Amino acid sequence: MPRLEEQLREVLNEKRLTISVAESCTGGLLASRITDVSGASNYFRGGVVAYQNKVKETLLGVPAHILKEKGAISRETAQAMAKGCRKLFQSDIAVAIIGIAGPTGGTQSKPVGLVHIAVVSEKGSGEKRFVWSGSRMSNKEASVGAALKMILSLALK
Repeated sequence: MPRLEEQLREVLNEKRLTISVAESCTGGLLASRITDVSGASNYFRGGVVAYQNKVKETLLGVPAHILKEKGAISRETAQAMAKGCRKLFQSDIAVAIIGIAGPTGGTQSKPVGLVHIAVVSEKGSGEKRFVWSGSRMSNKEASVGAALKMILSLALK
């Protein structure tokens, strides 16, 4: 079975779709995995690592009131980041990953390992919430794997 990023290449090339990414807690790992595959320049438009809220607002167009009312780690912020990313890169599909990779930074309501992933396209959108329980790196890797599966699912619609 081909790796997820290789499956993604096949689907995006076959359907002639482009993709872009907006990452926070994964720090560019999703973009790296996508571009690890030869030929990614055919479908990968680019990505943004938006670690600070100001970047989420100014570059991706996340409304300040969402960040203030819902917080940086929320379903609403992930969705706004994905929509802004799609617009910024003019891609068919965009994905956003935000969360708390750990081992510090968690609270009772937003624990370490909490991640929100949003995927948007013209055909629809999806958002999922995860709470991973591994190390910082394993939480990042689990998030990227989940994002790749969500992108594939949306692209196959």
